[in-house]
Order: sequence, then structure tokens, then C-alpha cells
Amino acid sequence: MHEMGICDGILSAAIDAAERSGAKRINSIEVSIGELTEVIEDPLQFAFDVLRRGTIASDATLDVTFLPARSVCVDCGKEFDHGRFDAKCPSCGSLVARLIQGRELRIDAIDID
Repeated sequence: MHEMGICDGILSAAIDAAERSGAKRINSIEVSIGELTEVIEDPLQFAFDVLRRGTIASDATLDVTFLPARSVCVDCGKEFDHGRFDAKCPSCGSLVARLIQGRELRIDAIDID
């Protein structure tokens, strides 16, 4: 379950940032995750619930936004959303595309007290 490791990284980074800011408590953590990372929300939330115990994030929520896979066609320049295995340009039919979104894993905001 790679969600446990990913969540550990998110939580550690958020706690470090909050403590450097003098926070006593984390209320929420907002993250954006690309769909191509294959992270599944339910196991991620479960990992968060387990790992936050005994930390300054013990009462925090984890708010996740999933970002669709998006590429730009190398041949015609059209940007388009697609699934994991169907990155075919809808405009010209080319199979040559450059991924521009879908592998992100970032903390967007941390609400602290």
C-alpha cells in the first residue's frame, strides 16, 4: 500500500512546515494529486487517520483534489485530457504527446492555529 508512504511524506512535510511557523495545531491539509500517480483516496484517508494520531495534526482533515491526466500533442499543439492508456490527440489522431499534468503530488495549503 504505497498510500501509507505517500501519506507519511505529506504529513511529515506539513508538520515540519507548521512547527517552523510556530503552530500548535494543524486543522487541515489540502493536497493535489495527479490521477496517474495511482493513489486511491480511501486508502490515503485511512493512512492519514492512522498516522496523524499523537501529532499536532491529530484532529486535522486531509482534503484531496485529483487532477486529470493532461497532455499536449507534439504534432498539432492541442491540449487534451485523457486516461492512463489513451493519450491519443482528439484533434489530429497523433499518438505523440507530452504529459503536462497528472503526476503531481503537492501540498497546496495547511490551515494552522
